[in-house]
Amino acid sequence: MKRTADYKEKMNSSAKEKHEKLKAIFKDMGKVLVAFSGGVDSTLLLKVAQDTLGNKNVLAVTALSPLYPERELQGVKKLIQALGARHRLIHSNELEIPGFSKNPPNRCYYCKSKLFKELLELAREETLPSVVEGSTLDDDQDHRPGKRAIQELGIRSPLKETGFTKAEVRELSRALGLSTWDKPSFACLASRFPYGEEITEEGLKRVDRAEDFLFGLGFKQVRVRHYGHLARIEILKEEMARLMDGSLRATVVDHLKGMGYRYITLDLEGFRSGSMNEVLG
Repeated sequence: MKRTADYKEKMNSSAKEKHEKLKAIFKDMGKVLVAFSGGVDSTLLLKVAQDTLGNKNVLAVTALSPLYPERELQGVKKLIQALGARHRLIHSNELEIPGFSKNPPNRCYYCKSKLFKELLELAREETLPSVVEGSTLDDDQDHRPGKRAIQELGIRSPLKETGFTKAEVRELSRALGLSTWDKPSFACLASRFPYGEEITEEGLKRVDRAEDFLFGLGFKQVRVRHYGHLARIEILKEEMARLMDGSLRATVVDHLKGMGYRYITLDLEGFRSGSMNEVLG
């Protein structure tokens, strides 16, 4: 605890001020449902909500679907146990949403609309007046059609409201002793498909298995972008030399070909969030 307290003292004044504003928002809400993915942002949101309102007034909800990797679910369970939070799992299948599997550029709008309508209904059942999610200011820098659904449905984004950047979320998470403070960023598996290419359950499972394999080899950040029979691997630039080692490269090629990919490529720009959005300008 002393190490955490010491680090908290070193937080910059901006992060401390935003932390206080975040707590004030939750105090005004009184009770809240937190859309909880187990990522850096939603974990901080849940922690501050708990600290401010107490466990009985906070419910974390995680949506399971073909877009959500099994490895993330295991992480969620560990976090909930560590935080001692009230938690519910709900099941969803975005592939059943008309138009979603065709993968248009506004795909996330369909997904977020369905998810948050379900969360609002659950919040009503639990007499929780507010539903919150973990968007930050950084999310405004990318193509995020899901924002429209969030705004239409009246979902609150307290981190964005208080001006948190991703870096500040990590800083405060570390100060509060959260294990997620340095967790790699995550996006749903649908983001691995280029716009216009149909999203299928088989394709989602293949991407999930391929990324699991690469994470299992020790790579810190991984995306496997799915182009039918071609896989485009994104990893951190500093890890490329390791992947290109003769024996490891051959291992990766053989394994991914065994999954059904015919061509295995490495993106020389390295990992970057939202690379599929580059075609949108």
